[in-house]
Amino acid sequence: MITVKQPNEIKLMKKAGEIVYDTHQLLKDHLKDGITTKQLDDIAYNYIVSQKGYPSFKGYQGFPGSICVSINDEVVHGMPSSKKIKNGDIVSIDIGVIYEGYHADSAWTYAVGKIKDEDEYLLIHTEKALFEGLKTIKDGSYLNEIGLAIENYALSKKLGVVKELVGHGIGRNLHEDPDVPNFKNNSQIILKEGMTIAVEPMLNLKSPKIKMLSDGWTIVTKDKKPSAHFEHTIVVTKEGYEILTKR
Repeated sequence: MITVKQPNEIKLMKKAGEIVYDTHQLLKDHLKDGITTKQLDDIAYNYIVSQKGYPSFKGYQGFPGSICVSINDEVVHGMPSSKKIKNGDIVSIDIGVIYEGYHADSAWTYAVGKIKDEDEYLLIHTEKALFEGLKTIKDGSYLNEIGLAIENYALSKKLGVVKELVGHGIGRNLHEDPDVPNFKNNSQIILKEGMTIAVEPMLNLKSPKIKMLSDGWTIVTKDKKPSAHFEHTIVVTKEGYEILTKR
């Protein structure tokens, strides 16, 4: 069931989103050669709980970490571990926070040190694809316009669009209706003022094909080329949208 949020609910989601944003800024400062993904996870957990929030992902369907940290060819759901980050890596960090019963969720992909030109190209255009999708949003627009805009932009840049993974509604639950695909689809859902969704293109440098590793969580590209992931939680407004996962 798709829900329209009331102003008091949006206020709580915005607070959750501010904690998400601040956690991203904190981790960005620690994202250096030699740090482990588990150390990043610990920093995130300690900060989130200090702000009276709780990591949305911790324990979700058995996920052990507070955040997802996905490196290079890892698309999403990288589990925190003793794995060390190196200069030249691109690192996607996905953070969810629940605050007083309401969730917010945002992912961003970061460059560590000097990265390859093709990896920088991927990051620039995946972020731009997110905002191409967001530009279509307003009260009365069709949800399928989001995916069409993202896919058209991605294909114009010759990037692969992951189709097995999609964005989602969000609010009292981390994942709610509706699904928000990043590609052309036949959804007839009309967006309404007060709906809250997470838009999150996942684009690959080459082929869109993916597979899951034996850990049951980590999704990687089949061709081992890099992937990038950018996501914001937004609320639909009369004239457009408001990003809840920023200050």
